[in-house]
Amino acid sequence: MKGKDQNLVAQNKKAHHDYFIKDTFEAGISLTGTEIKSVRARRINLRDGYVQIVNGSAFLENVHISEYKQGNRYNHEPVRSRRLLLHKKEIARLAKQQAERGVTIVPLKVYLKHGFAKVLIGVGQGKKQYDKRETIKKRDQERELRRKYKF
Repeated sequence: MKGKDQNLVAQNKKAHHDYFIKDTFEAGISLTGTEIKSVRARRINLRDGYVQIVNGSAFLENVHISEYKQGNRYNHEPVRSRRLLLHKKEIARLAKQQAERGVTIVPLKVYLKHGFAKVLIGVGQGKKQYDKRETIKKRDQERELRRKYKF
């Protein structure tokens, strides 16, 4: 886990606020040359991203990777569909889970592993407003307890 934290590029903190994450998968991302350089420079935003499954392939949608400054005319589009590299069985499981009502597949983290960009995707069940309030309340109570018993 320590190695992953050192190579962490981007994290979607809002996903844990908006969804109950039931299951996670690690997937590779098919990127162009200027995209991977921007990812290594930590110029990526996962906030509004989601995963869509089309014709047996998984695509990462609505994730913003800024243009590479030295990319000149070979630069990429900042927001485009990027193919996720998963096994067929994993894609079938994801498609089955996504067919349920209220289930969304969201990117949680992007990190570098052996020089390759990987994304941790989570199968999320949407939270209601009262669930979000309850989560915040529980987190605050735990923080108070830790603060109290620290001394």
